[in-house]
Amino acid sequence: MWVLLAFLSAFLLGCYEVNKKISLNGNAVIPVLFFNTLISSLLFLPFVVLSITTEVLDGTLFYVPRVSLQVHFAVFVKAVIVLSSWIFGYFALKNLPLTISGPIKATQPVLTLVGAMLIFGERLNSYQWIGVAFAIVSFYMLSSSGKKEGIRFAHNKWIYFTVVSVVLGALSGLYDKHLMRGLDVMTVQVWFNVYQCLIMFFVLLFLWYPRRKETTPFQWRWSIIFISVFLCVADWIYFYALTYPDSMISVVSMIRRSNVLVTFAAGALFFHERNLKSKVIDLVFVFIGMVFLYLGTK
Repeated sequence: MWVLLAFLSAFLLGCYEVNKKISLNGNAVIPVLFFNTLISSLLFLPFVVLSITTEVLDGTLFYVPRVSLQVHFAVFVKAVIVLSSWIFGYFALKNLPLTISGPIKATQPVLTLVGAMLIFGERLNSYQWIGVAFAIVSFYMLSSSGKKEGIRFAHNKWIYFTVVSVVLGALSGLYDKHLMRGLDVMTVQVWFNVYQCLIMFFVLLFLWYPRRKETTPFQWRWSIIFISVFLCVADWIYFYALTYPDSMISVVSMIRRSNVLVTFAAGALFFHERNLKSKVIDLVFVFIGMVFLYLGTK
């Protein structure tokens, strides 16, 4: 069941990436990210209020329990890690083709895999190793596709921004597995979004607002709301998948990166990105990798 939940989360994550790209095109990054965290927090606010003031949600998956300051600090650490990853990732996404940034992000589970083996003792079977191998090969194939668009991986700072985002994202995935061993989904999901919003408020107030006239102006777009909706649902399903005792963060993270199938289709249909034929081969390798990962969990 956790494997199917991971695939559903991947599809929703792809929809999130597409709306993020639409929101960031020619737009200010920091305000978009702030409104994303604000809307996400507001989406979960009713669950907090109902949990505190009524018994309607008692015993359900949507109940938000009272937790200690130690738990709040643990979730706050996650918010810092993820937000740092997002800031680097958002700037990179704004300045790179979706068909380049998406597949690079698809390699994030390789780092998560190494960490899962070292920290949690996870071990992959032969099918899963084949899936990982295809994912690694796809990254090198992607670098060749990027050169045709004048994107030199070794000399493009937005590529480095993407890589930093990937490393922090892998760290976040490992930390998620640690958190979900002792916490419920709503505790992590709700307070993680609230703390992100608080952090982004100060980033917006002190870093972006004083220099807003010197940078790209902010434009409100309705796609910003869809960023939050798709991300909240995708993350909730992801956290829930990790609560299964036999779930493997290395496999779940790899499956989640199959969202590149959605982002690639959007890059071709909506953004008219170039050199699609060469990138299709990379996409095929990602797809084959996902198939082997699925077979490895049967």
